[in-house]
Amino acid sequence: MISGNSKTTDYSTILPFYGTAAIFFFLLSVLMFIAADRFEDHFFKAETLALVHLAVLGWGTMIIFGAAYQLLPVIFGKPLYSSSLAYASYWFLLFGTLFLVFSFWQFLIGSPMIVGGTMILIGVLLYNINVIRTSKKAETNIQRYFLVISGIWLFLTVSVGLMLAVNLYTPYLPVSHMEILKAHAHMGFAGWFLQLITGVSSKLVPMFLFGKSKKEYLLKISLMFQNIGLVGFAIDQLCFGSSFRMYFYFIIIVVGIVTWIYYLGDVFLNRVKKRVDMQMKYTLISLLSLIGAIFLVPVLANVSANQWSILYGVFIILGWVSGIIFGKTFKTLPFIVWNKHYENSHGRKGIPLPKHLYNEKYLRYQFILFIIALISLSIGVVLSITVVIKASLILWILVAILYVVNVAKVFFHKPISHGITN
Repeated sequence: MISGNSKTTDYSTILPFYGTAAIFFFLLSVLMFIAADRFEDHFFKAETLALVHLAVLGWGTMIIFGAAYQLLPVIFGKPLYSSSLAYASYWFLLFGTLFLVFSFWQFLIGSPMIVGGTMILIGVLLYNINVIRTSKKAETNIQRYFLVISGIWLFLTVSVGLMLAVNLYTPYLPVSHMEILKAHAHMGFAGWFLQLITGVSSKLVPMFLFGKSKKEYLLKISLMFQNIGLVGFAIDQLCFGSSFRMYFYFIIIVVGIVTWIYYLGDVFLNRVKKRVDMQMKYTLISLLSLIGAIFLVPVLANVSANQWSILYGVFIILGWVSGIIFGKTFKTLPFIVWNKHYENSHGRKGIPLPKHLYNEKYLRYQFILFIIALISLSIGVVLSITVVIKASLILWILVAILYVVNVAKVFFHKPISHGITN
């Protein structure tokens, strides 16, 4: 699996990302409840913009950076290029997110927003340097392309976001701010999250299921179609704004998504491990949420009602991205802490397994609440029923509490020293 060796990134570099992301997710759940009325409004509102950026940067990107720094040596077979750059990227992402979210929540157009965006851009640049330099001269594989290209898309996404922050303060862009905002959002979702998740899942899912697919050509098709569609959409949207051509780009990207899901399905069918654990069930809900978001895209293009845009965001951020994070957290974090305490005690009696470092009951309860919260919030948003929205957001707070408690349990695990014999 993921073992402790010279190629493993030091735990002190990785753990801050996991811990901070967990805190940000709890903060996100509380702020969602406070701003519950915004789930019935247009998405371009101060609180909604703050929530979206807290979710994609403080929650999603923060934990992905940490997981990537852990997995890069596993994927590329060589040590992380620089732990110092990784640590620096943490601080830039942390303070940049705080500046940006606060400035959006208070809608402080100008310096706070631009400073926050600049700090995030620097953090993303440092991440990209680490990914590219770590992958240099490594054995060429499809995961390498997904990780490098997704990082580049993240850099482009944040760059466009910084342009928009400046444009809010001093309008200078020749194209409509809202049209560029659409490109900014989809570059982040389809360029950063989709391609990163596609690449990492194509490595981890076979590893965790003890499965293998001989159809790796599907991943190459996926990489090609995801990028062709997204490049066409981004250029067209940034230069000319929305048009009927978006359907063409959308179909191309969907082909890239379908080939990836088909690859994972083939891995699942050819798995050795027949019992599917709770973490993989989270992955299933995540994929179903992504499929739901895909079916919503034509609706968004033809119906002006606000609830469909909000529902799309719920499926993407709370269903797809959060679902995959919930599952992968307790596949990767326990190994990091386990290696920290027991790296030199492998094979000895009395040593707990990584799965013993967290509470499996809490994970099951969280899974049930996660499904109920996702479904109830979706219903509340579609029907614009405030009481249902608020009740579901209380459930999201409970999901966050269970997640944070379980992450803390792993973080503060006390190594077992007694009863260990050679």
